[in-house]
Amino acid sequence: MSHRFKLLCLLALAGILACSNAEKVGIGSQAQDETAITISAMKPPGSALPLGLPPVPYPEDNPQTAEKIALGEKLFNDERFSTTGDVSCSTCHLPEKAFTDSPLKVSEGIHKLTGTRNAPTVVNSVYMVTMFWDGRSPSLEDQSLQPFVNPVEMGLEDHQPILDIVRSDPDYGKAFQIVFNKSGEAITMTEVTQAIASFERAIISGNSPFDRWFYGGEEDALTPAQKRGYEIFINEGRCVSCHLIEQTQALFTDNLFHNIGVGINDIQDDIPSIASEFLKAEASASEVDIQVLTDARTSELGRFVVISEFDNLGSFKTPTLRNVAVTAPYMHDGSLLTLSEVVSHYNNGGVTNEGDPVNDFLSGGIRPLNLTIEQIDDLVAFMEALTSPEYAQATDSK
Repeated sequence: MSHRFKLLCLLALAGILACSNAEKVGIGSQAQDETAITISAMKPPGSALPLGLPPVPYPEDNPQTAEKIALGEKLFNDERFSTTGDVSCSTCHLPEKAFTDSPLKVSEGIHKLTGTRNAPTVVNSVYMVTMFWDGRSPSLEDQSLQPFVNPVEMGLEDHQPILDIVRSDPDYGKAFQIVFNKSGEAITMTEVTQAIASFERAIISGNSPFDRWFYGGEEDALTPAQKRGYEIFINEGRCVSCHLIEQTQALFTDNLFHNIGVGINDIQDDIPSIASEFLKAEASASEVDIQVLTDARTSELGRFVVISEFDNLGSFKTPTLRNVAVTAPYMHDGSLLTLSEVVSHYNNGGVTNEGDPVNDFLSGGIRPLNLTIEQIDDLVAFMEALTSPEYAQATDSK
């Protein structure tokens, strides 16, 4: 009996549990999955859009202002919002490392505790439809709530210590009054997360050598190897199927979820029982966040923890490739250390190590590419051309 058949049987038996779980957590609905928010496109305050990027989408209930962005940056860097007083949002998203914590495989929180996920870049996160590797959060505002109260990140029992600080700190008091016309007890986590999200939405970058070549017409912006790599990217490599390049813009992601054969191989024999146990637990949204970062086996379920559907097992969000050359290691678990390893994984049809089995849950487009060593090198060279100038020095800081 195949793993897929066994799991289908278990999921059929657990169908009622799956429905009740989705209803309890507020996941699985079309509105949640598609992030149905009303947005208006505008440029960041006081700046032009970098070459290669589309207009920035801002929620209508959280418009950008320079003052709000500055407040969000202060909150983003405040280490007092952790139980140990030495961890902030910027601990895992360092500007000098393209807003990641490269070269760590997985992030470290209080007391150097480690989770299960590699820190995705905050750069251009404004264009992401959902947040986290499994898309369990529908917005930057919602996403920013979770790390504060995760036991392996900032470790707070609840958000009250944050409110105590922002309500009593004179500098915060002035800033919240200016930005939100609120002070004291009137300040809530809504204002805190709106400010943090506004700061994150201001972190955008384009103007890479690729952008200057493809959108700016600078023929010498790319090397011959990078140009060959581009041809492989859009043809034999089929990378463009998920890492999109459009006529006027390139986000290098489809904002969708795919099983590419990373992580889930390690638990393939146990997937039926792990998936069934997860459904029976009927965890709340905050409990799911904790499970994903503290239990490696649950983490490998991927998008399944959000949308309890068979086809989502082991699927993770397509990351942007912008600045990818300076944000190693790669994949949701940081298991691939170099871009050459990543390309080789795809070239082998979703197999990282020789002799490993192909997992039962691969997305349909994952199959051997038959690229030569020279083609792999050219493809890596092309991805190195996706680094924006402000992050080009990030490799020097590792």
